[in-house]
Amino acid sequence: MGILDIFRRKPEVETRSSGMGYTAQIMAAREAYITGASGIGELTATVQACVSLWEGAFSLSDVQGTDMLDRRTLAMVARSLALRGEYVALIGDGHLIPAADWDLSTRDGQPKAYRLSISEAGGGRTMTALAAEVLHFRVGADPVQPWTGQAPLRRARLTAGLLQTIETALAEVYETAPIGSLIVPFPEAPDVDMDSLGRGFRGRRGRVLLRESVNVTAAGAPAPNTDWRPSDVTPNIQPAMPLEALQAARGAILNVFGVLPSLLCETTTGPLVREAQRHLAQWQLQPLAMLIAEEASAKLGSEVMIDLMRPVQAYDAGGRARAVGTLIEALARAKEAGLPAEQVQAALAVSNWADADREA
Repeated sequence: MGILDIFRRKPEVETRSSGMGYTAQIMAAREAYITGASGIGELTATVQACVSLWEGAFSLSDVQGTDMLDRRTLAMVARSLALRGEYVALIGDGHLIPAADWDLSTRDGQPKAYRLSISEAGGGRTMTALAAEVLHFRVGADPVQPWTGQAPLRRARLTAGLLQTIETALAEVYETAPIGSLIVPFPEAPDVDMDSLGRGFRGRRGRVLLRESVNVTAAGAPAPNTDWRPSDVTPNIQPAMPLEALQAARGAILNVFGVLPSLLCETTTGPLVREAQRHLAQWQLQPLAMLIAEEASAKLGSEVMIDLMRPVQAYDAGGRARAVGTLIEALARAKEAGLPAEQVQAALAVSNWADADREA
């Protein structure tokens, strides 16, 4: 082996950064800042209101089959799914350890091993774990990458960007535009007198200010009889319809999160609020709860069931009470007629009242 071969040799094992250290955290924070300012809209009040609804509903849900999914963990899961689309946690000794960042390897599109970054008060740590040791909840998975999830705002980037742009534009208008300012005509005078007159108007709210008239005669001709007629310089942005566009963007964002726009309408009534709550719980949150329960059942070794329909009371209480009365009457008639229990259970299963029905 020559001397040149020693310098030309490459190491057999090339070490690369895992992308989960301090640099990755800084890049993730920077990326979150940039995307939030460029149109993701995660910092808007509309998005945070939807996220709060998700957190409240999941923290109220009833969990059967495990003690690891406590209310604090479920609220964290709901917020992570709403803003990130994924939640990864290591199964610890009686509790779940949330992961701040992770990397994974797959086989046949299914995760097989994870490299987790765990946040600590004095600094994070990195560890590896098999897929059976990790709970990975995800929503909006793409067939191209079924092991990753997508947040609702990622699937509605245009609408979120419009909402962020409109709110930013309105904030800039109210901050920099001369709202409520007036231009008052005044005869020719030195700058010192003009400044003194301007300071005289400042801070005189609700007071009567008397000034001399501006009707003067110049160049041998009388001035128009307009006297002091101020001109408002407040910008007119109504032709751009910002309020209509803002409401449309907010409504689209609410629909993405499963919240009916009528829930936040000023003219909303009680029945409409209840219907919006049922829609959110039945068509958006309960399916997510079933996905979480399925993943937990597969990894925790026991059958897990998560029900948030009953705690949130996302159902018609009066109609359900009438249904219970009708059911009791039907059972009494079935007992009088001597029907066997199997036929009664089959009839109840048709109306979702059988033992297998776990939804409140």
